[in-house]
Amino acid sequence: MSWRDNLIKIEPYVAGEQPNKTDFIKLNANENPYPPAPGVLKAIERFNAEGLKKYPDADAKPLAAAIAKRVGLERENVFVGNGSDDVLALCFRAFFNSDKPVIYPDITYSFYPVWCEMLRIPFETIPVDGDFSINAEDYKRPNGGVVIANPNAPTSIARGLDFIREILDANKDSVVIVDEAYVDFGGESAVPLLSEYENLVVTQTFSKSRSMAGMRIGCAFGNKEIISALYAAKDSYNSYPMDSIAIEAGVASVEDEEYFLATLKKVIATRDRLTAELREMGFSLPDSSTNFVFAEHEKYRAKDICEFLKTKDIYVRYFSKPRIDNRLRITIGTDEEIDALIAALKEYIG
Repeated sequence: MSWRDNLIKIEPYVAGEQPNKTDFIKLNANENPYPPAPGVLKAIERFNAEGLKKYPDADAKPLAAAIAKRVGLERENVFVGNGSDDVLALCFRAFFNSDKPVIYPDITYSFYPVWCEMLRIPFETIPVDGDFSINAEDYKRPNGGVVIANPNAPTSIARGLDFIREILDANKDSVVIVDEAYVDFGGESAVPLLSEYENLVVTQTFSKSRSMAGMRIGCAFGNKEIISALYAAKDSYNSYPMDSIAIEAGVASVEDEEYFLATLKKVIATRDRLTAELREMGFSLPDSSTNFVFAEHEKYRAKDICEFLKTKDIYVRYFSKPRIDNRLRITIGTDEEIDALIAALKEYIG
């Protein structure tokens, strides 16, 4: 037996392509094209580097308190971690420990199966409908947990709270995670349902709507027992997941609601303009509730379009996967970036 037999054997998550250059238009990672709130920069500038010799607050309590205040919860109902990927991975560790399979859609965030394989959690994927809709009836079956991204990625489709309620009512013996990475761009948050369903966990991120992908801040909301289990999982894995600078910068972001809403408004307006332009060019795409669109052309292959755009130094996301291998996921950039994208697509289509 070789030591190689003991190495992990899973297919890892693949992020969007990161070109080794600076002069290009990056529309393949769902990042926000606008900078963080001005207070974030000020918090970083005034941060006393002398304090880095000490460990940060282990539970990021100042940031958890600020987030809790904004959404109308107690600090004990909020967990903060090193990006929502870290938070979700800890949720999988903390909540999915039965011999029944965790269930989630077949077309959704592709990190879910990676965590299941890494943690040896049994899972089943449930096909979305032909229009990429998630059918609540499909989740009324025995399971060890449910994960629903709402709005869903990469499809960009959001469902209302009646849909979430239907899934929760059918799964009172399982933890139901609602992944709301894109909720601020047009979805309806399930946070108000926390008072009704003690098995509900809602996760969110600062990477998209708060323009802080490089800072790595994510959070989860749930009842105190749920959140305590998350902290127990965290303290068994990494007692200090968030650094001191991220905690202060995160607080500054949460406190600037005016800038937050103004940035969202700009992204949504550009998204709606791009949607109309794409449909005019013969693309079909769902109405998006995210900061990206999920588009397919009636005549041209998505992979070919993607490769052509690269020649123009424009990068979008192409997935070589069943059912979606003729669609492009296009992040909403600035108006100038989207103008360049539209011009390139019109040149390709002719």
